Amino acid sequence: MDATNLIDYIKKQKKRTTVKVYCSGRFDALVIPKDIKGFACSQFVILIGEYEEVQKFINSHQQFIDDYYIEYNHHHTAIPLLKYYETNARIEPGAIIRENVTICDQAVILMGAVINIGAYIGEKTMIDMNAVIGSRAHIGRNCHISAGAVIAGVIEPVSAKGVIIEDNVIVGANSVVLEGVHIHKNAVIGAGCVVCDDVLENAVYVGNKAKFLKYRDELTNKKTIISDDLR
Repeated sequence: MDATNLIDYIKKQKKRTTVKVYCSGRFDALVIPKDIKGFACSQFVILIGEYEEVQKFINSHQQFIDDYYIEYNHHHTAIPLLKYYETNARIEPGAIIRENVTICDQAVILMGAVINIGAYIGEKTMIDMNAVIGSRAHIGRNCHISAGAVIAGVIEPVSAKGVIIEDNVIVGANSVVLEGVHIHKNAVIGAGCVVCDDVLENAVYVGNKAKFLKYRDELTNKKTIISDDLR
C-alpha cells in the first residue's frame, strides 16, 4: 500500500474497543445477543465483544449478575493485529504486528518487536527483540535487524519515501535508519548508527552519523553469519 491508500484505509476503519468480561451469577435462562460472543454455564459466563454493547448487556441484566470483571488491552484502535496463524513465520510472544503487514516464509519475529501497518518483512529475515519496523518499511530476505534497532516508518507526509533494505543486510543493535534511506544488498550497519543517507552495496557503515568504513571482507563475513537453523 502507498501512503494515500494507508491513510484512506485507517480513516475508514471503525474504531474498536474489544473487551472480555467474566461474570458470575445466575445464567440458566440467559440469551446472549448475536453481536456478543458468549460462553456460558449456569453460574458463570464469558462475554467477548465491543465495550459499548457488552456494557449495555451487563446493565440490562444486573439482577442476574453477582460480580464481573472487564479485561481489555486497547481503546478505540483503528487497526487490528495481524492474524499470526496465517503466516509461515516464527513469531514469539510479545511481538506486536499490525494488520496489512507482509511476513514472508521462515521470517523470525522475536519478543517485543513492533511492526507497523504496511511494512514488508522478507523471507528468512529476523527482527530481533524490541526492534521497531515503521510503516511502509520494506526489508528484503535473509536480513538481521538487531535488538533495539529502529527502521523509521512514514505515512505522512504522503510524498515521503519509505525505507528500503535489500537482501542480506545486517543492521546493528540500537541503530536508527531514517525515512527514505535505501540500504543496498549485503551491507552492514554497525551498532548504534544513525543512518541518514543511502548505503552502498557490500559496504560497512559505522558511527553517528553513519559513515562508510570499508567494503565487506572475510572478517566481516565471519562476524555476520546468519544461521538457517534459527529460521
